[in-house]
Amino acid sequence: MRTTRHTLAAEGHRGGIDVRVSLRSDVGSGEQAFDGAWFPRSRDLAVELPELVAALDKRGLRIERFTYPLDAWSPAPRKVVVGGRVVRTGGFRSMDPGVVCLTWAGGTQRADLLVVPPETDVITGARALRLCTRRGLPRSPQMVLAAARSTPLPQVPGLPYTRAV
Repeated sequence: MRTTRHTLAAEGHRGGIDVRVSLRSDVGSGEQAFDGAWFPRSRDLAVELPELVAALDKRGLRIERFTYPLDAWSPAPRKVVVGGRVVRTGGFRSMDPGVVCLTWAGGTQRADLLVVPPETDVITGARALRLCTRRGLPRSPQMVLAAARSTPLPQVPGLPYTRAV
């Protein structure tokens, strides 16, 4: 069994880069398809997971277990130490590749996060992060991402033509 220890900057982010995660205000209620979304920068859980856990700690969620779809991620250590505490991980082939699961409070609380693939463009990723905080989303990660992609891009009005004198 391999344990990975990570030392993060005081703010919990590598090089000052913000962790791209959104959570519903009723996270863990089980009433919606997703409790939020996560937009990692890579598929390397050894790098991405400690930052996610640190960011969620700052929001009051002390994650104890992280489960993920094996085929969607590079191999991860079974235990990750973040901020002096251990977070257990588990990979499963049966999980949807677009979802990760977090548990806390001794396993009594659970949240499912939609995973925005790291290769997604930033605008679509930001839209997906926002969409996952709303009610009435489809249960399919693919449908949520399709909705995020279908939002029209903002149009920049043309500047009035001025003639150089």
